[in-house]
Amino acid sequence: MAKYGKKAEKKVAEVMHEMHEGRLKSGGSGKKVTNPKQAIAIGLSEARKEGDKVPPEKSKSKSSAKKSAPKKSAKKTSEKKSSSKKAAPKKSDSKKSAPKKAAPKKSDHKKPAPKKASKKASKKK
Repeated sequence: MAKYGKKAEKKVAEVMHEMHEGRLKSGGSGKKVTNPKQAIAIGLSEARKEGDKVPPEKSKSKSSAKKSAPKKSAKKTSEKKSSSKKAAPKKSDSKKSAPKKAAPKKSDHKKPAPKKASKKASKKK
């Protein structure tokens, strides 16, 4: 059985045509739509409003509930941080005070030869 009705297919085709001509604008911001996926979503939304045969929109509350649930490891790290602050000072402070040694730079250019004593300096002697 088909998921989408003929009217919904026609509506999406019309919206895609508008997008290619540069006449399709988004409802929220009013900016031009250039993404084909966004154009299809607009077409399906309009088809739903007209009552055409289109599957219901996926709810956003289910996916946001999964994302907002804190992970178990996140709780443990926050507990460790709070207990370590009370128990002992940070160990990273000693590392920060010691400067890191930079690796010697290799240069392709030759260093200029030391300047010879000028004639004026030799005459003074």
